[in-house]
Amino acid sequence: MNLSKSRLLLIFTIFAALNLTACGSIESAAQDDCTSIGWQIGSKGYQDCYKARLYERKLDYSLPPGDKPSPSFL
Repeated sequence: MNLSKSRLLLIFTIFAALNLTACGSIESAAQDDCTSIGWQIGSKGYQDCYKARLYERKLDYSLPPGDKPSPSFL
């Protein structure tokens, strides 16, 4: 494998790892929010809280309506 292919593979691997890490952080933050106020994991109230907090966090990180993503310079 030549040097350019190995660099491309390394960059792709790093971006994939960062992408997976970012998704997990939203979910773990929503879980932390619900457990910090006293909900027990697995209870009905916890499930409702988790779904609501996950939805809110996804809205926080999404683009505003009608906004188009700008091109990346990477």
